[in-house]
Amino acid sequence: METSRLILRPWQESDANSLFKYAKDTAVGPAAGWPPHTSVEDSAEIIRTVFAAPETYAVVLKATGEPVGCCGLVFADGTHSSETRKNEAEIGYWIGRPYWGQGLIPEAVGALVERCFGYFALSAVWIGHYDGNAQSRRVAEKCGFRYHHTEYGKPSLLGDTRTEHFLRLTSQEWRTANDRRP
Repeated sequence: METSRLILRPWQESDANSLFKYAKDTAVGPAAGWPPHTSVEDSAEIIRTVFAAPETYAVVLKATGEPVGCCGLVFADGTHSSETRKNEAEIGYWIGRPYWGQGLIPEAVGALVERCFGYFALSAVWIGHYDGNAQSRRVAEKCGFRYHHTEYGKPSLLGDTRTEHFLRLTSQEWRTANDRRP
């Protein structure tokens, strides 16, 4: 997928150095509930396992060809929000700190939303963010998502439990906002 400034493509093992450069930052992973990467080898393993999942993309700057973040879809499976149903998905994302506040992740999320409703014909898409992660909430709101509910006691990969807020965008809301025909 392409946007005006980005290419969203599958991760490659050769991306490990770039991934480590941004994913080692303690301000990035913990806000999303995952531990900072500890080595290039750690990042390579994440690419081979976690980022090998279908619909998981490197967020690559067109200007430099460097992956600076990640975004992807997780289809309804009951492990994310208890509200997610069949024919729905959740979008997750992060970007390296040097690129915060530039509108790159809303651009990437917009491309994923279009894929969700155009290609997959999903009925709704969700975004969850942990309590205190206002930047992630703002991305969702910029992309047209609206608050739906809060879930408490959600375990994170850091071994703690957190409060998670969920925002949702339906196909009808997206089509209306973008003046698209069903």
